[in-house]
Amino acid sequence: MTSFFNILAETAATATVEPTGIVAFLTRSIPAAFVALPILGALWLVLQPKIADKAARVSGLVFSFSTLFLCALTGIIAATSDTAVQFSTRSQSSGPLNVSFDLTLHGISLLMVLLTGIITPMALAASWKVARPRLFNILFLLMQSAALGVFLAQNFFFWFLFWELSLFPAFFLIKLWGGHSASRAAYQFVIYTIGGSAFMLLAFAAIYATTGTWDFTKLAWHLGSGGDAYGKIGATGTTLIFLGIFIGLAVKIPIFPFHTWLPDAYAEAPIGASMFLTAVMAKMGLYGFYIFLASLLPHEMAKAAHWLVWLALANIVFGAYAAMRQRDLKRMVAYSSVNHLGYCVLAFAVIRTRWIETTIFSHTDGEELTALTRGISAASDGAWLQMFNHGLSAAALFFCVGVLESRSGVRGLQDFGGVRKVAPLFAALCGFSMFSSLGLPGLNGFVGEFLIFRGVFAHLPWAAAIATLGLLGTAIFLLTFWQKVFHGPAGAHTGAITDLSKREIAALAPIVALMVLFGVWPQLLLDILKSLP
Repeated sequence: MTSFFNILAETAATATVEPTGIVAFLTRSIPAAFVALPILGALWLVLQPKIADKAARVSGLVFSFSTLFLCALTGIIAATSDTAVQFSTRSQSSGPLNVSFDLTLHGISLLMVLLTGIITPMALAASWKVARPRLFNILFLLMQSAALGVFLAQNFFFWFLFWELSLFPAFFLIKLWGGHSASRAAYQFVIYTIGGSAFMLLAFAAIYATTGTWDFTKLAWHLGSGGDAYGKIGATGTTLIFLGIFIGLAVKIPIFPFHTWLPDAYAEAPIGASMFLTAVMAKMGLYGFYIFLASLLPHEMAKAAHWLVWLALANIVFGAYAAMRQRDLKRMVAYSSVNHLGYCVLAFAVIRTRWIETTIFSHTDGEELTALTRGISAASDGAWLQMFNHGLSAAALFFCVGVLESRSGVRGLQDFGGVRKVAPLFAALCGFSMFSSLGLPGLNGFVGEFLIFRGVFAHLPWAAAIATLGLLGTAIFLLTFWQKVFHGPAGAHTGAITDLSKREIAALAPIVALMVLFGVWPQLLLDILKSLP
């Protein structure tokens, strides 16, 4: 499997596109604008110390929509251009560290940027009634900007800078607006993540000391087949580098057994922050998993892929059955994220394992190699679809739990019953979100999981068989959620539940509509994924 960054470099080198005028300006400016506009929104709120609460909420929401606006503009430019257009904001390397500012939008990052643009306004709408909305929106816009920077940066220096900058708004959102144990959860979250980042920073410092560059495309050449870095670093050194990067990313995703911070953080965070953590920040870890481990360190990834398969299976099975044991609805949805993200890790691990074995270390005939290649393609597409679709469904489920908690003050599985009768619209939209997460055919959650299982089964049938236990566990806890909360006799707190307000409908209904759209037309997401070089 050719390195993603090698493909990117070859495409850029052979492209004949020479946009002029306003198009040239936009293609150079849009990547930077993705990061800059949320920061400008935060700065605007900082400079308005006496702004009314409603105006602060509206301002934050308006600036959060900038990402969707720029995604639409990007799509228009790409669709109306006769040839491939590269969206890139670049500067020359400078300074003692030889650092260049390079933000580039490609198909994979566009999908993650679009997800961020969808989730952020929804999360702010879910947080409409929080106290101190000015400070809340400042922190949220900064977190949005940092996440976008992670998806766009093309060298490790700025990638790591954005990666770390995303932690501090998240920390304060959990600590200042969270539940009873918010302070403990916030410190646990930031200590775990910074601790993992320290290992990753040491690994890249070693790479920089050997190669003299932070640039991902150049690193792909130095670390790939025929590169000069392996001889300098040595087998032990490259293994330690791989482990350092892996630990930093495993904490963020999280991968078992680095997941222990997640249930407390997700459960104690305010609803909007929980939505962003599971839908966007967890995807930052998976995105890094692909660009660093699978693309920059393919040989080490191949060597480690077998035990990564087992860790992914632990995520899938443990996450589902841990969710079954929960009586706190937020913790149930939190563990479901551990389960669903495990499928993406499994896909990436299997892709690298079988590709290296079949193309380098064995003599597979043409027909079998073609079948394996198709399976690899299915697993890869499925992983990216799963990342996007899980972001929608998990954020929607957290939103629904937030609706229950905001009205009743509780969120226990046994606290409700018969909610369908008193809030039928809420029940319908929440039902779509649950069955999307369950992977019901016709909704968006089905397609990614199906492609992952198709790819995994073609290469490691036993791993696909074990992973089905996670599907069974997911069905059990989500259907239990549906039965206990929405059906049966009224619970102790059902009387406090009212149907969705216009604001809540405006936030949740578009997400549910996207679940249906991408369920019946998944090719639309694949077209976005492959729309840019």
